[in-house]
Amino acid sequence: MPENLKAMYSTVVQDAFPDTVTMTIGDKQLIYKKREWTIDQEKKGLRYGENPDQPAALYQLIEGSLEIGGIKFRTPNAALISAMDDGEMLQAGKHPGKTNLTDVDNGANILQYLTDRPCAVIIKHNNPCGCAWSTSGIAQALDAAFWCDRIAAFGGAIVINRPLTLDAAKLISANYFEVVAAPSYEARTIELLQGRKNLRILELPGLGHLEDLRLSAFLDIKSLADGGLIIQKSFTNRILTNADFYQAQASTKEGLKVSARMPTDQELDDLRFAWAVEAGVTSNSVIFAKDGMTCAIGTGEQDRVGCVELACHKAYTKYADKLAFTELGLSLYELKEKAKDDAGFAAKLEKIQADTASVCGGLTGSRLVSDGFFPFRDGVDVAIRHGVTAIAQPGGAIRDAEVIMACNEATPQVGMVFTAQRSFKH
Repeated sequence: MPENLKAMYSTVVQDAFPDTVTMTIGDKQLIYKKREWTIDQEKKGLRYGENPDQPAALYQLIEGSLEIGGIKFRTPNAALISAMDDGEMLQAGKHPGKTNLTDVDNGANILQYLTDRPCAVIIKHNNPCGCAWSTSGIAQALDAAFWCDRIAAFGGAIVINRPLTLDAAKLISANYFEVVAAPSYEARTIELLQGRKNLRILELPGLGHLEDLRLSAFLDIKSLADGGLIIQKSFTNRILTNADFYQAQASTKEGLKVSARMPTDQELDDLRFAWAVEAGVTSNSVIFAKDGMTCAIGTGEQDRVGCVELACHKAYTKYADKLAFTELGLSLYELKEKAKDDAGFAAKLEKIQADTASVCGGLTGSRLVSDGFFPFRDGVDVAIRHGVTAIAQPGGAIRDAEVIMACNEATPQVGMVFTAQRSFKH
């Protein structure tokens, strides 16, 4: 065993990847240039790949354009994270590895559909753990995103679509994050953030006008374990306004037509917000949202009802943790340990758990989106039991009518809309 296991995380893996990569697709060529930055007076590329023993390199598309089947793919002018230069890396921290940049990239992927309000997303392991938007400003949005899941936010990447304010910077400096990326930084924020020496501080002006990206696609290339490739058009979100949803309607086996209640404007706002966040979540997934913030995110599950149940469990845990931390300065797990031997702490834990249950872990009055249709009504029934008032899902399942009837049988009646689009992300 190596003497110092921690050393692998601080070691920069030298890559032998070429300076340029040329991809020929039919009669078109795309030319990519390897990116490096001057860090500590040295030229350095990516720190390492997904794991410390994987060399990696970042490439920027610098030349070429592509049109296939009438689809025009993004050109070199659209480069954002891959175009980051030395001046935009305001602080390198331990200098970025692959996961740091792919987290920022997925944050931008989500925010491109949420440009009409200040919005903040915290990404962890390439999935959002908290996201919120607010008409009151970016600090309020970031604060809400943080409290969506304080536990998972530890060591995450913050991506925002408005200039970083001093109030927002204070929240970042008071907690541990790996990366912050913003279109710009207001006065005194950089000095405050630089107190966190390992924080990567990225200034990416393109985050301020992501609406330029959302109607176009990029060439999405997936590498197979056998060395092969799957090439696809990237996902593009068709739900850009509340009017883009369809009222949920279907027919039973007997030919009876059923339709769901159309959600209210506020419910549609939350459903549109959550559907945008869904674009960055690994499938199978569901998202609970309320008042412009995520309440719980279930991700990467093999069955849909299990994903709903997992998200509900997470909601209860995170809500109770928030109460424990704000009221006692303890995490939920620390409180549980103290409660084993102290009657006073046991009573406090019991009250926090009761308060959490009384609002279903913050899910009471929430909305739910699902990246795929509900094959059975069980997932919907679970969500309704935990207080959901409206649901958005792709539709198109054999049992759509049963799923709609589950909403109609609820008291009060639950609204449902179809997106007519699936949002799987593998």
